[in-house]
Amino acid sequence: MRVAIIGQGYVGKAVGKAAHGAGHQVIGIENDLMRVKELASVVDYEVTRDYSEVSSVAIIIIAVPTPLDEKREPDLSFLYSACHSLQNHLNTSVLLINESTSFPGTLRNVIAPILGSKHLYASAPERIDPANKIWNIENTPRLVAGLNDEATNRATEFYRTFCREVITVSSPEVAETAKLFENTFRQVNIALVNEFAQISDALGISTFETIKAASSKPYGFMPFMPSIGVGGHCIPIDPTYLSFAAREAGVNTSFIDLANKVNALMPEYLTERIKKLLGGNLVGKRIQIAGISYKADISDIRESPALALLAKLREQGADVTWHDEKVGVCNGEESSKLEAVDLGIIATAHSGVDYSSWKNTQSIVIDLSTNPNTGWKKFL
Repeated sequence: MRVAIIGQGYVGKAVGKAAHGAGHQVIGIENDLMRVKELASVVDYEVTRDYSEVSSVAIIIIAVPTPLDEKREPDLSFLYSACHSLQNHLNTSVLLINESTSFPGTLRNVIAPILGSKHLYASAPERIDPANKIWNIENTPRLVAGLNDEATNRATEFYRTFCREVITVSSPEVAETAKLFENTFRQVNIALVNEFAQISDALGISTFETIKAASSKPYGFMPFMPSIGVGGHCIPIDPTYLSFAAREAGVNTSFIDLANKVNALMPEYLTERIKKLLGGNLVGKRIQIAGISYKADISDIRESPALALLAKLREQGADVTWHDEKVGVCNGEESSKLEAVDLGIIATAHSGVDYSSWKNTQSIVIDLSTNPNTGWKKFL
């Protein structure tokens, strides 16, 4: 089957590779010329900027970013752009599947009205966890729902060619909301454990030891690890899409909003603790952060709390550098080698990082990563 995938970021690329591997004829559509050139030697299917290629496909998958705007409200500009770009090239009926995360009703009330009633529409929100070595597109259950039974059946048939388990739900709104609630659940629990880390510090006990002790209970408890905050394309963003939909429906989301606030304030809280650790003044202190991506072993810096911490430390007058070979360059700055400093901070614990420079110079080192096995003393 000939399939077009709109958007060739992490999600679109992963879906394209899976569909191609299942025997489908895949065409990737990507606006970013540099990304098109980059993927030319990375994937086994064609990637182009030419939307006219969709005129001969049976299925179109939308996998474009749905970030937040400057006011931290849902930004569907990429989704609108993709739909309007498709308009002039859909001469025959197609099955259009939205994988982009958005608030409930996006498929029914945004995408379908733009592209018209002659097409079939389904929602199948992405569930990709970058760098996860256990769960992938093939073995992660896929939620699917169409605007009618035919769309549901055709989308289900398509995903079963490369997903082991496809779960149909009653409506696209259920699928869309399930994706938001999955990550809202994580956001709230991370906020809880981050608040608990502050309590533990005030009480003079180890957060990690306490969590390990609580985890010995075989029921009713799920461990989450404290951190600088939350980052990436899901956890910091999806709860805001859910709270936006709730407000539109007249429902207050104080619990979700508080979780967002707790996690967003962690860099500020940690800056104050670091200031106390270094004698109450950060002016001129040489600080180095190891790992600025939002997650270990990937280069993605979207919403990375390590960058927020870096900015807060610099605001306090600290001389801050960073080391992250996965990222390489960020905001015009290059990754620096680890060296003797007043304080080394492990923000994101990438595999294989050599911290010997810190060890040999006896630099003070604090571990803020969620990895409990780095060998360094935890600061949360």
